[in-house]
Amino acid sequence: MGRYSRLRRIRHMDPRQDHELIFRWITQYEFPRDYLHGTSIAFLRDYGVPRVSRLLDRTQEFERAGQKRYDDTVLLAYELVREGMDSEHGRAAARHLNRIHGRYRIPNDDFLYVLATTVVGPKRWIDRYGWRRLSPQETETLALVGSRMGEMMGISGVPDTYAAFERLHDAYEREMFAYDPANRRVAAATLRVMASWYPAPLRRVASRIVLAVLDEPLLAALGFRPQSRVLRAAVHRAFRVRAALIRLLPGRPEWLPRKPVARTYPFGWTLDDLGPHWAHSRAPEPLADETPPRPVPSPSPSPVPPSTARAFRQES
Repeated sequence: MGRYSRLRRIRHMDPRQDHELIFRWITQYEFPRDYLHGTSIAFLRDYGVPRVSRLLDRTQEFERAGQKRYDDTVLLAYELVREGMDSEHGRAAARHLNRIHGRYRIPNDDFLYVLATTVVGPKRWIDRYGWRRLSPQETETLALVGSRMGEMMGISGVPDTYAAFERLHDAYEREMFAYDPANRRVAAATLRVMASWYPAPLRRVASRIVLAVLDEPLLAALGFRPQSRVLRAAVHRAFRVRAALIRLLPGRPEWLPRKPVARTYPFGWTLDDLGPHWAHSRAPEPLADETPPRPVPSPSPSPVPPSTARAFRQES
């Protein structure tokens, strides 16, 4: 398959009708690793908001089981779209995600921002370091998938265009980014997870490379110093060289999608494996567009016919 074959097809597609197919092409064929890199940076951006990082710090999920927490987040998003977001499996994944979040009192604004990072983060990463920029159809696809995901999670005020997601994302960061010790603790735990993917001698370098691609407002909120200008330039150049080399390769064939590789689950996973163990004891609630099951009324005793009642009184 030619490198630009899918792009030519996407340009003639309507994201409103075909966003799930376009999203699958983005994440499994055109930019599988870049989409994952952008999502990983989105995780770090969440920690620049003290209200978010304090909650994550209290749960100690990243300290105790950081790799599982990372894998579960990636896999739940994958399971939501694997068979279609409105398929029974997609709805089951959404209900499972909601019952995990339902334990905590999370403001709607925080839900909106975290959702926006999963739309804006991959787009900005791909445009900066991918082998090509996203087309307008692909950009709106990210927004439509994010919007539908927000609806299924019961979030109110979810944007339905990329421009609206981007405005929300940037305005929230200008208002809410601030340093807090919890920010640094959760970010450091996540960086340790990312560094653990590499051989021990390379882990420190891997962490510095991640920090080199972060912007200064985020670094300040996380409590990390900016990396040297030389390292930032070298990392940027290396990613651009990588993009140029990928551009020379043929497109990924249809029979070879790139699916998530979860280090926590070397033998595969099911939906029940994902999330904290306590979540499975919570009953899932219906989604916003589902009708809750009606309680079955208990049988009431049959009324006594009036004639029988009169006869009984006469006998008494």
